[in-house]
Amino acid sequence: MTVLRNIGLLATCPPAGGQADIHALPGAAVAWEGDTIRWVGPEAALPAAYARGESLDAGGRLVVPGLVDCHTHLAFGGWRADEFEQRLQGASYLDIARAGGGIMSTVRATRAASDADLLARASAALEGMRRLGVTTVECKSGYGLDLDTELRLLRIYRTLAESQPSRIIATFLGAHVVPTEHRADRAAYLRLLLDEMLPAIAAEGLAECCDVFVEETAFSVEEARRILLAGRAAGLAPKLHADQLSSGGGAELAAEVGALSADHLECASDAGIAAMAAAGVVAVSLPIATLYLRQSPMPARRFIEAGVPVAVATDFNPGSAPSYDLPLAMMLACNLQRMTPAEVLKGATIIAARALGLAREVGSIAPGYRADLAVIDAPDVNQWLYHFRPNACVLTVAAGQVCWTAAAS
Repeated sequence: MTVLRNIGLLATCPPAGGQADIHALPGAAVAWEGDTIRWVGPEAALPAAYARGESLDAGGRLVVPGLVDCHTHLAFGGWRADEFEQRLQGASYLDIARAGGGIMSTVRATRAASDADLLARASAALEGMRRLGVTTVECKSGYGLDLDTELRLLRIYRTLAESQPSRIIATFLGAHVVPTEHRADRAAYLRLLLDEMLPAIAAEGLAECCDVFVEETAFSVEEARRILLAGRAAGLAPKLHADQLSSGGGAELAAEVGALSADHLECASDAGIAAMAAAGVVAVSLPIATLYLRQSPMPARRFIEAGVPVAVATDFNPGSAPSYDLPLAMMLACNLQRMTPAEVLKGATIIAARALGLAREVGSIAPGYRADLAVIDAPDVNQWLYHFRPNACVLTVAAGQVCWTAAAS
């Protein structure tokens, strides 16, 4: 048994309640055994049976659930700093994509990379995330766009899930864009997705979710519907990149197919927001991408007021969001989207867990949940996200094990 004591303020982030209900408890303690939380409450009420366990000291600081990054493109080859400069000089995301850059640039680099290089880069990024307090990460494929490379990426995620303490959720994103070699025959690529990729992935159990980029330069609503329904039939929960660059009906489709989440949503329609609310679909805000693409931000207040829970994630990728710093994304969600710090914290914990189908396992500090915690050098959530620093996390526990401490850096 291990006990974290001397917690100044414990944000438990329960599944129940509204977007801002983090259920903060002062003077608290948390006890866990193995990888599972057993007791949470005021330290003065700690049962004697738990008090005899190994003790960790939070130093009077804020403690939050291990953060959940519910949208990343973790494994990829190369970077795209040249496109960063092009956008600063006025080129749009679509301009760059039409010229052969964007996603296809990364596809070429990823296909050329070795498994060892891809694994090493992804593993290093996960370690960096844990230092920031992130303990659960969704990892998309989508930079292979052929059977062999998509399988390679998903097998790398399986290796990571088995070899390090972060919880990994793998998502198949073969429907990222139509690759160059299939541009003259989209139907052939759809057949590849439906008849070869999805069955092979399902046969090996390589992914939990299936995602589609619904956009002018990617896939239509009709194409996405076919892919997502086929994925669901193969046991993969639907997720969407939706309404990022234009209002194309992605939010409405997410509601129709019962998606776990629709992500981006900067251009979502009122009808799409209402449909998501009725269907219980989580909206995932990706403010780092908004910043890099110089877009108007996702209207988070409209979603929250309509009854749609809003998660916050990084969209870590080499093009539009080249950072895995989830606390940075959280601060930007406050400043760009007028979300309160409490709303953002819940969005990066239990609501993000819901966007991955994990709301009964991670994202909250409660008995029965995985023992994932982050100790933050701040007295409360407002101070943490207001006074942005390179890293305010001083200790991370993942699956009951201390995997980062600032004192050891």
